[in-house]
Formats: sequence, structure tokens, C-alpha cells
Amino acid sequence: MTKNTDFDYPIFFDFSNKNNLFSIKTMIFLLILTGFNWFFEILKWQKLTASIKRNSFKDALEQSLGSLTASLFTPNRIGEYGAKAIYYTKGYRKRIMLINLLSNILQMGITCILGVIGFSFFISKYPISINYSKILLVSLFSVFLIAFTTFILSKTKFNIKGFSFEKIKTFILNYPKKLIVYGFCFSLLRYAFFSFQFYYLLTVFGINISYLQAMIVISTMYLFTSIMPSIFIFDVVIKGSVAVYLFSLLGINTLTVLSIITVMWFFNFVLPSIIGSYFVLNFNFPKD
Repeated sequence: MTKNTDFDYPIFFDFSNKNNLFSIKTMIFLLILTGFNWFFEILKWQKLTASIKRNSFKDALEQSLGSLTASLFTPNRIGEYGAKAIYYTKGYRKRIMLINLLSNILQMGITCILGVIGFSFFISKYPISINYSKILLVSLFSVFLIAFTTFILSKTKFNIKGFSFEKIKTFILNYPKKLIVYGFCFSLLRYAFFSFQFYYLLTVFGINISYLQAMIVISTMYLFTSIMPSIFIFDVVIKGSVAVYLFSLLGINTLTVLSIITVMWFFNFVLPSIIGSYFVLNFNFPKD
């Protein structure tokens, strides 16, 4: 993205400065939205882990931001599973990894549900060429593949790092429903804040668009980017490419979209990971 002819960091800073992005008022509001985004993520982790250990908000904050930093250079932040597990003694670690899986499933569920709704409105409003027969074939094949894989895993003793499909299914089905509801609500609130942050940046850069219209595109963008494998350093490139295409259908120029993606990336990933590096550097293994 840094080599894109429409995006260069000196141009980005000049463009952002002209749109008062760096004003104290704008910076503080962006920090508040980022704070709420991570506040609900930390609350979600605190609630979900309450089934095996009562963590303070400070402990949950350390585990959430520390694991973010430790997992940055792993595909789809898969290193987060191990990073959060080492904050606990050996007897808890497998359950912590499963709780982290549940947490990610809840967040992905919100992204997919709202993304599918947004995408259905998107294709009805904007000129996008879609081969529905191919989509139907791919969808049917995907459903068949998932069903077949699920059936095979349920009938075999296949294990991933000591976790069988049956164990994972049993753990999730027997997990306290009240905590799952909490996790779902916190995932929804988190989504609401970081998607609104994107909309707010659109207005900062002078785009006159309604919140509902913006959310149709934003939710579609997050749906597509959430299912694409990536690592931290390329996340901004992938989101930028998808966002540029989707927002171009609304007539929004490339520089504006890439600037917003860069700001979102900095506030929601770079800044929290810098804070998380403090916890990583001061990490001590728990005593049995």
C-alpha cells in the first residue's frame, strides 16, 4: 500500500492535516472510541474466563493487550491462543485456549451476521457484477465440505494439540450460557464502536454520507476481510484493498479510504500493541 501512487505517507499527513485529523478534539474522540473498543474486549475476556478463575480488570487488560502484542506476526493472530494460556498455570491452559476460541467465534459471529445483512443491502444498491450460479455452487460445495468434515471429525479420534472435535463441541455446549450471552453482547458493543469509528473518520475527511449507508459498506468490508488469512503487518494492506474497491462504488476516492484504513490500523492495533509490549516485557510465569 505504501507504494500505491495514490498513497504516500507525506501526502497522507498533508491530506490529513488539511482535514483537521490531527486536531486535539479529533484525536481525543478517536482515542475514546478506541478505548471503548478495547474496554469491551477486555470485559468480554474477564467475563468468559470467570468460569474457571475470577480475574480483575487489570489482569484481563494485561492478558488481552499482552497476547495481542505477542501474536502480531502469526497468521490471523493464532499465537494469541498460546500467549493467553501462559498467563495461567498448567492445569488451566487447555481450557483457556478453548475459551479464547469461543471468544473469537462470538466476535466472528457478529461480524458474519451483520456482514451478511450489510452485503445483501449492498448488492441491491450498488452496481456490482455477481455470477449467482457460481456463488450458489460454491456455497453448496462449502456447506457439503463443512458438513462432511464435521461428520468425519465427530466419528474419528482426530486431535489438534490434544483437542478432539468432540471435546471442543462438548466444552462449548456445556459452557455457562449466561457467560456466552455476556460475550455476545460485548462482541456486539465492540463492533458498534470500531465500525462507528470508521464512519466518524469518513465525516472527518469530508465525506457526506448517512450512517446507515456507510454501515452497509463497512459491514460488507469487515465480512470480506475477516475471512481472509493475514498477519498484522499486512492487515492494513488487505483491508485497504477491499475498502478501496467497495467505497469506489460510492465515488469515494482512494486516498481518503486508504487514509481512514491507516488511521484505524494505528489506533486499534498499533497503539494497543505498544501498550501491550509493556506487559510482554514485564511478563512472569504464574506460580503453580
